[in-house]
Amino acid sequence: MSVYDAISLRRDVRAEFSGERVSEDVLQRILTAGHHAPSVGNTQPWDFVVVQDRGTLDTFAEHVAGCRRAFADSLPPERRETFDPIKIEGIQESGTGIVVTYDPSRGGANILGRHTVDDTGVFSAVLAIQNIWLSAVAEGIGVGWVSFYDEAFLTDLVRVPSPVRPIAWLCVGPVSRFQETPDLVRFGWRDGRPLSAAVHREHF
Repeated sequence: MSVYDAISLRRDVRAEFSGERVSEDVLQRILTAGHHAPSVGNTQPWDFVVVQDRGTLDTFAEHVAGCRRAFADSLPPERRETFDPIKIEGIQESGTGIVVTYDPSRGGANILGRHTVDDTGVFSAVLAIQNIWLSAVAEGIGVGWVSFYDEAFLTDLVRVPSPVRPIAWLCVGPVSRFQETPDLVRFGWRDGRPLSAAVHREHF
């Protein structure tokens, strides 16, 4: 599969996990791809916490469900009606979570490339997430990025030490299929915009 094919097929998977657990050899290839991401100052400021304990998965799923309910309650009626059928996670169904963390202290006090733009550190960890996602697609494995959680809760759940912070919980597992149309488009939450609307030349 070409990288262009993987980009085109990639979806934020929620409902399509088959219930099987990703095999250890495939998981290692996916994590290796994440670890090969570019990073500012070659700091590799990420770590990957692999979560497969059923109790931990259930605990996090319950927490996320509560955060989802709070968001739903905050919506005006017409938006809530659109949101209600949208599944937001596959924590239990995927059987594997990868918590990607960011360590701002990795590399010491003088990091080449972070002197004027400190965010390049967290950007590096996000590039690792993209590598994980695209390599998973190439393996026929689904990934779903869970963003309905309280950071302090997840920090405590997987025992992330300060000053490290978790920046993503990724649900990872075999899928029955990849949706042709992204869920948020299919359910009418928000359409994508064309490339022509995003490209500017010489100035914004």
